[in-house]
Amino acid sequence: MASAAQRRIKSISYAKYGYIFILPFFLVYFLFQLWPLINTFIVSFHGNGNDIDSFVGLENYKALLFGGDKRQDVIHDKFVHSLGNTIILWVGNFVPQIALSLSCAVFFTEANLKIPGKEFFKIVMYLPNIITAASVAVLFLQLCGQSESTPGAINLLLSKIGIVDYDATSKKYDVIPFVEGTVQARVVVMFIQTWLWFGNTMIMLMSGIQGINPSLFEAASIDGATAGQVFLKITLPLLSPIMSYTLVTSMIGGLQMFDIPFLFHKTTTVNDELKTIAVLIYEYFHAQESNNKMGYAGAASVLLFFITLVLGCIAFYMSRDKDAIAKKKQRKKMAKQLKMESKQFGGFSI
Repeated sequence: MASAAQRRIKSISYAKYGYIFILPFFLVYFLFQLWPLINTFIVSFHGNGNDIDSFVGLENYKALLFGGDKRQDVIHDKFVHSLGNTIILWVGNFVPQIALSLSCAVFFTEANLKIPGKEFFKIVMYLPNIITAASVAVLFLQLCGQSESTPGAINLLLSKIGIVDYDATSKKYDVIPFVEGTVQARVVVMFIQTWLWFGNTMIMLMSGIQGINPSLFEAASIDGATAGQVFLKITLPLLSPIMSYTLVTSMIGGLQMFDIPFLFHKTTTVNDELKTIAVLIYEYFHAQESNNKMGYAGAASVLLFFITLVLGCIAFYMSRDKDAIAKKKQRKKMAKQLKMESKQFGGFSI
């Protein structure tokens, strides 16, 4: 028999301290973030070109998704175009980002490679992640842009090696429009996003690879598997949970992309081709027209939330572990069968 003191010691729970530690986050969230989120839903049912106090029901959503009169058709076209720009910019930076991050993660976690200064390279690759996006955007605008008479640093460098021509008559450079061209500006924004975030993605994938049982790699090595076979048969399948997480978090961040497209959008002449959903919401929220557009901003925010939710659910559904689901269904089926058999004998099993 355990003594009363021993029973008291066993009954002590330290779970409350965990709740105390996370309490500040929830207090700040409820005070400063929960009400703005709720208010966004409320605002989305008001306005529609009228005063923000005017309740219009689902008219804002109808205008954004389907249009209507001439004014609502313009609202619809802007929303669809901005959504297309957002998806193009996100896919264009996510695909090279995940390819580069996965390659670096596999390279740095390879046990047979003795790379001097490995930790230094990891830190250098992660450093862009801690730089503010606005600072990076200004930096690349200076590098890629040009004034009326002087090209940017990149065009000037290309002129030195003969790729960009200089017209002595007009005293102007035949520059590559990295910022002013539609395709070029999009490529620059995609490159910036990839450069900023691939280090963070690399660290997450490295943690996933290091969590794989080393005995699996040793067994594959003994069986004579090549590096490609190990990657395709062991590393990639076992990385599916962290890959799913990376996909969803990147998608959430990509659909909310604002800083860099906004600064490029305000600085260049290819405004509409870099306008993302977040930039459109910002413009609606700060619209100076007599007809209030805050209702459109709220409705666009809510639609962006549901688009992200649907795409996230699809991503999780496609990356689910089918073997684990099949085993779970089998266990449920067996438990149900045993329960039915026990009922046939009055609750007693034989």
